[in-house]
Amino acid sequence: MNDKLSEITQRIIAGGAISENEAEQLAQRTGTDLFELFLAASRVRDHFLGQSVHLCSIINAKSGRCPENCSFCAQSAHHATGAPEFPLVDEDEIVSAAIKADQEGSGCFGIVTSGSGIGAGAELDRITRALKRIRLETGIIPACSLGIIDSDTALLLKDAGAGTYHHNLETSRSFFPKVCTTHSYDDDIATVRAVKEAGLRVCCGGILGLGESVNQRIELAFTIRELGVDSVPLNFLNPIKGTRLGEASFITPLECLQAIALFRLILPDRQISICGGREHNLRDLQSWIFFAGASGTMIGNYLTTCGRSAEQDRIMLQDLNLTLEECHA
Repeated sequence: MNDKLSEITQRIIAGGAISENEAEQLAQRTGTDLFELFLAASRVRDHFLGQSVHLCSIINAKSGRCPENCSFCAQSAHHATGAPEFPLVDEDEIVSAAIKADQEGSGCFGIVTSGSGIGAGAELDRITRALKRIRLETGIIPACSLGIIDSDTALLLKDAGAGTYHHNLETSRSFFPKVCTTHSYDDDIATVRAVKEAGLRVCCGGILGLGESVNQRIELAFTIRELGVDSVPLNFLNPIKGTRLGEASFITPLECLQAIALFRLILPDRQISICGGREHNLRDLQSWIFFAGASGTMIGNYLTTCGRSAEQDRIMLQDLNLTLEECHA
């Protein structure tokens, strides 16, 4: 490891921080220098989070007909993708999915709904009832991803038992207008802040491979650092036919790993989980996500695409001598 990377790594481990300019310089590494970057990120992960891995799962609880025009999204009403469309599922289905996720080793279970957001009404009442039952009937920590919400809604979810609220920024501020024009970046920032103020843990990341530059990925990481979120899900674009990015191919397996390593150095003590698109983008290098600094992954299926079986991921973790994080609801 060269002197500059070694100095940055030791500084981070000692409680210091990497600058945006330094991150951009590290992003230029190629060849064997890139593998040194992975090693540095792995050392930082080990120092702050050890060798345990956080697993999470979700349920697509309400699908399709979303009024937002996000370029990547199969559920947008602006795209013709043939993705499933259904209203909010019933309470028993949500709780059953949480029980299954708990049995498979997930520490967090997310209730995800399509749409711009959610307010008072029958849907929110059903979700809060499900949250209360999940707390009573499982050992898993329930989470919600319901779009743009205000502080009153966040407090209601917290009181019902939600431990975490998930709301991605998706990309950097400078690239966001090329991804979505039906709401502003500030709307998303405001949701993250409202959730933090309510006392919920915040899960906030994005999707990489939308056509953004490497420096814009770094820009996203620094925005997340400024917001002080608790965990960071990184997704990689899985192009869906019918979306504006249906034929896109913007990112390689090594670029995915480079991004994970840079996010780890920028966010040294945060939970960084690799979620949607890992099968499509990383292919044979999926297990390398932990070598590059990741500390968690999503198991099971995603919103409109299939993931690997939980058993395959358990075997991968066993082969790497990694242990499951102990979670307590």
